[in-house]
Amino acid sequence: MTESTGAPSDVASLSFEQARDELVRVVAELEQGAPTLEHSLALWERGEALAARCDEWLLGAKRRLDAARSSAESAGSERA
Repeated sequence: MTESTGAPSDVASLSFEQARDELVRVVAELEQGAPTLEHSLALWERGEALAARCDEWLLGAKRRLDAARSSAESAGSERA
């Protein structure tokens, strides 16, 4: 089994960059055409799990930015 068709459960431990880079590899392999339908399905499932992991990271980053902005706005209004 190749790295790109590992168990989706291990995706939870990947950083954003690791998940993104592997997703790029999976998409490239899918675009080239897998030798079997089963391999294509495994790649697709892996890609879905990787995309979901990237979304988790991005949503978390957005929440952190929103919290930082809110905190900065609160601090600014307290000084006024």
